[in-house]
Amino acid sequence: MPAPAAAAPARVSPTSPPSSAASGLLRLLGFGLAGVAQALSIAWPGDGRPLWWLQLLSLAGLVWLLDGLRAQGAGWRRAGLHGWVFATAWLTGSFWWLFISMHTYGGLPAPLAVIAVLALAAALGLYYAVACAWFVVRGPTGRVAGAFVFAALWTLAELVRGSWFTGFPWGAGGYAHVDGPLAALAPWVGVYGIGAAAALAVALVARRLPLRGVMPTALAAVLLAVVFVLPNLVSPLPADARGAQGTAGTLQVALLQGNIPQDEKFIPGGGIETALRWYAEQLRDAKAQLVVTPETALPLLPRQLPAGYLDAIQERYGQPGSQQAAIVGLPLGDGPGTYRNAVLGFMPGSTAQPYAYSKHHLVPFGEFIPPGFRWFIRMMSIPLGDFERGGLAQAPFVWQGQRIAPNICYEDLFGDEIGANFRDEATAPTVLLNVSNIAWFGDSVAIDQHLAISRMRALEFARPMVRSTNTGATVVIDAAGRVTHQLPRLTRGVLEAPVEGRRGLTPFARWVAPFGLWPLWIAALAIVALGAVFFRPGRTRG
Repeated sequence: MPAPAAAAPARVSPTSPPSSAASGLLRLLGFGLAGVAQALSIAWPGDGRPLWWLQLLSLAGLVWLLDGLRAQGAGWRRAGLHGWVFATAWLTGSFWWLFISMHTYGGLPAPLAVIAVLALAAALGLYYAVACAWFVVRGPTGRVAGAFVFAALWTLAELVRGSWFTGFPWGAGGYAHVDGPLAALAPWVGVYGIGAAAALAVALVARRLPLRGVMPTALAAVLLAVVFVLPNLVSPLPADARGAQGTAGTLQVALLQGNIPQDEKFIPGGGIETALRWYAEQLRDAKAQLVVTPETALPLLPRQLPAGYLDAIQERYGQPGSQQAAIVGLPLGDGPGTYRNAVLGFMPGSTAQPYAYSKHHLVPFGEFIPPGFRWFIRMMSIPLGDFERGGLAQAPFVWQGQRIAPNICYEDLFGDEIGANFRDEATAPTVLLNVSNIAWFGDSVAIDQHLAISRMRALEFARPMVRSTNTGATVVIDAAGRVTHQLPRLTRGVLEAPVEGRRGLTPFARWVAPFGLWPLWIAALAIVALGAVFFRPGRTRG
């Protein structure tokens, strides 16, 4: 009896769908790539430009992929995992340069530095995981209602990241729009409001569910017009604060950029002497009305400086009748627990007591050590420790008719805290000043990202932002968020430029000064709650 013929091998059509496992991996890859695009949109590698359209494409990819999970009936865990992959890829790509500070300058072994960056991104990504899971499982299926809920959830995740555990909102999506059409929203709703508007617009367009009927289509069109067009047609400032009427005069500034390498900055006989000598020369010879050094330009406490060093600066700028002033970055304090990251201001009549501003929002791990993490700090050979916090709304430096509000390093990341200075229009700053040293992060995209952050603050408050940094970006930004003067990065030099102070309060300044970011919190939570109560998903998911 002949043996039965062997079964022919199954033929796989080129158009056959991939296996479930392969499909799942491809989907995870898609979420990861969308997250990388989000990171690149804040500052494109190479030229450092923010790309607003790439941020919209990244969000569109996220919405499209989340709708795909919804169509498959994904549950909380699966939806959360995919949202977490998106956020972890995005945040790792946004602040990968933390590796440089920990490994290159801190001496932390490279594998541990990589793990530390990934762990931070993964922890912060949990906020977005919850937001994505809620949208997939509990979000409305209707296009307009769903778009509002997506925008609200996105905003809540951004707000949580920017406030919980002192907050680390670096790379928030709204910063990509500093050169885009949504930048006109900055003086109305700030960077988080821009992020919400971008999420709303993208969700209205990108969701796969079709619009049914004339009314939803018309509503979506009106919403898009309001988001993209109306802010560009309406001035955020009252008539008496626009144009020439809104000027507070012009100030000539000299911004010093020492370009002291970070691995030499605190070395006796090396970077310390170089910094003390170069900054002393520039402070002595400057001709501008206001001379500004970077953060910790003088890397020693006053009592550690050479005899007569600060006295010479006081004598140079403190003499009655002088037309010059200086703001100098240095640490202050008498011992552990009293150290402050600060600037001193010298102007005519200040010989007895110079102006002082102390940093309010301290950097976790850099300027204060979170409970339970001292072991991590001990693994790195860099001068880190517990600093004392300055007050929230400190007095401005008043000079030549300008009220200059300093902020130090990443303090300009917190627009609500800067907004506390605008509670009284009569004493509100006319110029914002940032002094920074981000040489810790090398010649990386961190310089470009920080510049975009400062430009957004200028837009939100309609104030010029002046930046003096160790390695870049040392710039003058006008009240419209445009860079008007800039030094090349990683060079030693002096940027001399005019700065036009401005007065008047933007709508953002008017509401963020008394209420902080609470209006955004309340609006976003209300939208999510209404979506959960009145617009239930089409079917229950596990």
